[in-house]
Amino acid sequence: MKRVIWIVLDSVGAGELPDAPQYGDEGANTLGNTVLATGLRLPNMELLGLGSIAQANLPENKLARGLSGRLREVSPGKDTTTGHWEMAGVKLDAPFPTYPDGFPPEVITAFETAIGTRTLGNYPASGTAIIEELGEEHLRTGYPIVYTSADSVFQIAANEAIISNERLYQMCEIARDILVGPHAVGRVIARPFVGSKRGQFKRTAARRDFSLQPPGETILDALKASGREVIGVGKIEDIFANRGLTKVDHAAGNKACIASTLNFMEQAFDGLLFVNLVDFDMVYGHRRDAAAYAAALAEFDTALPQIQAKMKDNDLLIITADHGCDPTFRGTDHTREHAPLLAWQPASKRHAHLGDRASFADIAATIAAYFGLPQRFGAQPFLKELEQLK
Repeated sequence: MKRVIWIVLDSVGAGELPDAPQYGDEGANTLGNTVLATGLRLPNMELLGLGSIAQANLPENKLARGLSGRLREVSPGKDTTTGHWEMAGVKLDAPFPTYPDGFPPEVITAFETAIGTRTLGNYPASGTAIIEELGEEHLRTGYPIVYTSADSVFQIAANEAIISNERLYQMCEIARDILVGPHAVGRVIARPFVGSKRGQFKRTAARRDFSLQPPGETILDALKASGREVIGVGKIEDIFANRGLTKVDHAAGNKACIASTLNFMEQAFDGLLFVNLVDFDMVYGHRRDAAAYAAALAEFDTALPQIQAKMKDNDLLIITADHGCDPTFRGTDHTREHAPLLAWQPASKRHAHLGDRASFADIAATIAAYFGLPQRFGAQPFLKELEQLK
């Protein structure tokens, strides 16, 4: 049996992409700027070669083992769906639509008609800020709060005491059916919250994402079709519309997802364990909290040896990210960045630095090569470079 443990540190970018100025993101560097702002050290990831990525602003460890490098995103955009899809082998030619002025009447009116009630909001906003702004009006009227961001998202916030999570999810499904064609946003997101007045509102862990179907074959599809296990932890099932998966654990938050990862690693399976750690992005990046972002990175770094200890000789560990969300940067949105790449096997005896790779999809190509599948997703695997380290 072979196993790949693939962990996405959601939003932990490693320096601006060449086209970052087009997105207003020149100078963004989530990992490196967090290190500079906080004095963070990540000794266990440094042992995998993280310090060889110059933009990480961490020291090189001469005892490092495994591969390090950066991945360039080919697809336009800087959102979760685009990043994950490209890593899985699907590159987009055009970005998902965004709505800096809110959703047009043909969208919002159709949605209100379908759910039988008016809505509040309908403008770009921080998720925590908008429930502070409109939460009490929502409690008075019962109208759901609709908002977006710089990403391609249609978000619906509702207090659990006013609209049940089940009803909120139904509303999201209705919106998902409306948001097609030119308005096919990447994700519709349910954002339940609790609290009875301003200053007490707090989002819950019952968030759910309703994504589009990937428009092409992913490495998840290929592995499942070959008879292998494809296990998703965290919001992986949402990002891929539950396609290409054989088992899921919709664990909420980094701690729960790491615990789920360790639990699945205790089990015998042949295939992929695909994990998203969302707190870096959702809880700390968008709120521009560099100290908490650093603490979350240190927490993952502390857990990393536990993950490595559960790996079999032939297992493959891949650690990367899907975009940036620099907590030291202006605004509250994602940032257009490279993704860091760390790859390691227990048999790795030395370290090699790959530099910058041409596409996020090199991960899909590498996993396919590792399992002996013919797909390469228009990308280049780095499996040979890794095997040379044994």
